[in-house]
Amino acid sequence: MVVGVAKLSLRLPGNKSLKGKRKVIKSICERLRQRFNLAVAETDAQDLWQTAELGLVAVGNQTGYIDSKLDKAINFVEDMQVAEIVDIQRELIHF
Repeated sequence: MVVGVAKLSLRLPGNKSLKGKRKVIKSICERLRQRFNLAVAETDAQDLWQTAELGLVAVGNQTGYIDSKLDKAINFVEDMQVAEIVDIQRELIHF
């Protein structure tokens, strides 16, 4: 079994409220869940208006497939152009 984990640190320029941030983050999370079948959650910086941290997790039996799935999900977030990715941390765990 392979577990792929990614932590995305995001910057939301121009955002002026927590309500606006929640709308953007909720949209990103839902689209990632639907399109890539990932577990997605906001994991830190919930009280900051222009900063967010998302955790993405994928589980499977092939390393290449899980790595590719995380790559595509990260590229998808970049292509949405609603948030700037400041930092990416990734890890593949083999059981």
